[in-house]
Amino acid sequence: MRTTLDFAPLFRSSIGFDRMLNALETASRVATIDNWPPYDIVKSGEDDYRITMAVAGFTEGDFTLTQEQNLLVVMGQKSGVEGDDGQYLHRGIAGRAFERRFELADHVKVTGASLVNGLLTIELKREIPEEMKPRRIAIATDAARPQGEVRQIEAEKRAA
Repeated sequence: MRTTLDFAPLFRSSIGFDRMLNALETASRVATIDNWPPYDIVKSGEDDYRITMAVAGFTEGDFTLTQEQNLLVVMGQKSGVEGDDGQYLHRGIAGRAFERRFELADHVKVTGASLVNGLLTIELKREIPEEMKPRRIAIATDAARPQGEVRQIEAEKRAA
């Protein structure tokens, strides 16, 4: 039994949460689950993340990594045709093409990727712009105001 959630009331009563609500709506419409290739997501620091995918048999040239605004797409397609050295009695090493999508939070950027021992590792970093970081605001006191500066309320001047 599948239940569908209606997010329309939240869209009507919230401002600025469009991306979050769209992500919730997308997550509720999950397509068929494909668990290949297996992967891990690790938070390796305060603002550092790492995705590791097990992709035995693939080479560096078999991958296409694309970062759009808030989406990382990892595609794998074996290049060239493998030589048929004989008839397989069992084929357990998957070599099929795949596409894996990862939703990224705002300001998360891919900083690097490497393929070592059949593991594709993608490094990510959250880089918050300086103008969005919290800053301390100084509160002025009367002592900080220049001497002789007196504020007065001026009344309308009327001719007599």
